[in-house]
Amino acid sequence: FCVAVDDANGVFVNGKFCKDPKYVKAEDFFTSGLNIAGNTINRVGSNVTNANVDKIPGLNTLGVSLVRIDFAPGGQNPPHTHPRATEILVVVEGTLLVGFVTSNQDNNRLFSKVLYPGDVFVFPIGMIHFQVNVGRTNAVAFAGLGSQNPGTITIADAVFGSKPLITPEILAKAFQLDVNVVRYLEARFSSNYDRHY
Repeated sequence: FCVAVDDANGVFVNGKFCKDPKYVKAEDFFTSGLNIAGNTINRVGSNVTNANVDKIPGLNTLGVSLVRIDFAPGGQNPPHTHPRATEILVVVEGTLLVGFVTSNQDNNRLFSKVLYPGDVFVFPIGMIHFQVNVGRTNAVAFAGLGSQNPGTITIADAVFGSKPLITPEILAKAFQLDVNVVRYLEARFSSNYDRHY
């Protein structure tokens, strides 16, 4: 195994330096706090709590991680993708509408389902996907990801909040919007307000 360490005095593997194995301890394979609800008072009404290689150094090179997702009523984990991981989600509390969109080559088909406690849904690697709390109470889900560092690209944040901004005329043509609408969206997303993960 290769326990991640933040200094440059080890072997560099999978984006992290490896701790000398003789200094590895049980704490390198442990984290706590996934029993604590995340703060959902933000622009999307959800909170993602990660248990990845940054929180559990012993996950380095093992190809797995875990997240807890808390949702306020109406809250969503907006359309996003994980470039390095398939995700398997299980609902613990509440009711979620979930789905993913296939590639252009597959005519951008939407696969969607309403999930209840105990239900499981898989989001294939790289597919744009989402979860929305369609119930009247808070919802909680846990997701396993097939990477110790799956990455997250939230579509709206990436497109309308890039640094530097994408030229509004490009996005106006791509999304078939008025250029002033694109400028408005870029102003909202580029302000970096209330990012939730």
